[in-house]
Amino acid sequence: GFDDYRTGTPGDYGWKALTSSDPAERTKKLQAELANGRLAMIAIIAMFVQNGITGTTGPLMWMGQEPTGRAFAFENELGVQSPVGFYDPVGFTADGDVAAFRRRRSVELKHGRISMLACMGYMTPEITGKFPGYLSPSLDLKFSDIPNGLAAFSKMPALGWAQIAAYMGFVELSGGFDDYRTGTPGDYGWKALTSSDPAERTKKLQAELANGR
Repeated sequence: GFDDYRTGTPGDYGWKALTSSDPAERTKKLQAELANGRLAMIAIIAMFVQNGITGTTGPLMWMGQEPTGRAFAFENELGVQSPVGFYDPVGFTADGDVAAFRRRRSVELKHGRISMLACMGYMTPEITGKFPGYLSPSLDLKFSDIPNGLAAFSKMPALGWAQIAAYMGFVELSGGFDDYRTGTPGDYGWKALTSSDPAERTKKLQAELANGR
């Protein structure tokens, strides 16, 4: 029926799968049920999407491998990490096109780096506070007047957005677009992650990809 929340406890249909004579233990189990249910709701939607993309519920859906078990052409590249190994459920790399792979890897690295910086930018004002002074003296708008998070979109002046867009364009154009054509994808001439030890360098580059994702 539909009267559980009207006449009793929401979700109580008369049989107890999660219960205990200890109130603390019972509360712990009910909390776990709610947490697991929320996770399961997200997970089943993700499964539907994944199944819709790949058209199967077999290995291709879960591991990015063909049902025969044959790996794709780039299984030894950076970014092939546990627990899923080489993951390409949509099959972008199935044709073995090296140039296309290198372009996508360059784009992945660039977007991953931007996203990592964005995460830090999202959190930093909450931790360290904001710049002193005015963001826009003509509008009498201080940095402290700009809220954190998405609410900042409605407070940013138009010229502020223009400055952000101009800086984005400058960074994009000054970095160039030849990294994946003539060298290593994501290599723009300065090394934040490097090491004289090849194993350590590979570990750092793997971590950059994983953290960017």
